Amino acid sequence: MDLGLQGRVAVVAAGSKGLGLAVATELAAEGATVVICARGAEALTSACAGITASGGRAHGVVADVSRVEDIERVVQEAVRLAGPVDILVTNSGGPRAGTFEDLSAEDWETATRVLLTSAVTFTRAVLPGMKERRWGRILNITSIAAKQPVDGLMLSNSLRGAVTAFARTLANEVAPYRVTVNNLMPGYTRTERVVELAETMAARQGITPDQVIATWEAEIPMGRIANPEEFGALAAFLASERASYITGSSIAVDGGWIRAVL
Repeated sequence: MDLGLQGRVAVVAAGSKGLGLAVATELAAEGATVVICARGAEALTSACAGITASGGRAHGVVADVSRVEDIERVVQEAVRLAGPVDILVTNSGGPRAGTFEDLSAEDWETATRVLLTSAVTFTRAVLPGMKERRWGRILNITSIAAKQPVDGLMLSNSLRGAVTAFARTLANEVAPYRVTVNNLMPGYTRTERVVELAETMAARQGITPDQVIATWEAEIPMGRIANPEEFGALAAFLASERASYITGSSIAVDGGWIRAVL
C-alpha cells in the first residue's frame, strides 16, 4: 500500500527512543523526511544514524519539550533543514507515577508543561502553514490512561485526558482545511518508560519488575505487551494520504486491554 508520504516533512517529538523513535522510523521508511527532537544529544545522534542507515532521511534537534522556546526552535529548524512541516507527532516522556497525595504542586506544573502545553505549542507552531497549504496531519501520542485510568498514574490519567479533549475540539475546527487531528493511545509497550514504571510499581508493592509485567500481561487479551514497531505502523497510516477521512479519533494500540465498548 502506497501511503503517499514520499517527500513529506514530519516533526516527531521525543523521537530518539521508544514510541517516538518507532514512529519516526516508520515515517522515514515510507519516504518522509523526519526531524526528531530529544534532550539527549547522544541518543538523538544514534537515532538519526539508525534511520539514515536504513535508507531514510532524518535530522535531530536537541530540545526540551517542557520549554516553549525550544519547541518553537524545533519547528524553525525543521523548516530550515527539510521544508514546511506536513506531519506533527507530539510526544514526551511520561510524568512521574503517584497517587494524588504523593504529588506536589510542582509535579502538577511540570507534568502540565510536558504533556499539555507542549502539544498546544507544537500545534500552534505548525498549524498556520498546514492550513495555508490545505494539508496536514497532527498526531498526539497519549495513553490508554486517557480512556481507562490506570491506578497510581494520577498525572498521566488527568493530563492525557486534557490532550484528548484539546485534539478532539481542534479536529472539528481544522477539518475544512484538510488537516486531520488524531490521538494514538499506546498500551503497555516494551519501552524504557514501561520498564521504569514496572520498577517503580515493584518497589512500592515489594515484588519484582518481572512480576509487575506479568500482571499486566495477564490483563491483556493478547497475553503480551506490544513491540514499539506495532505502534509505529498505526502512526504511519494515520499520517498518510490514505487516512484522509479519519479525524478526531483516539485509537488504542493495547492488545484489547481497554474494556470499553466504544
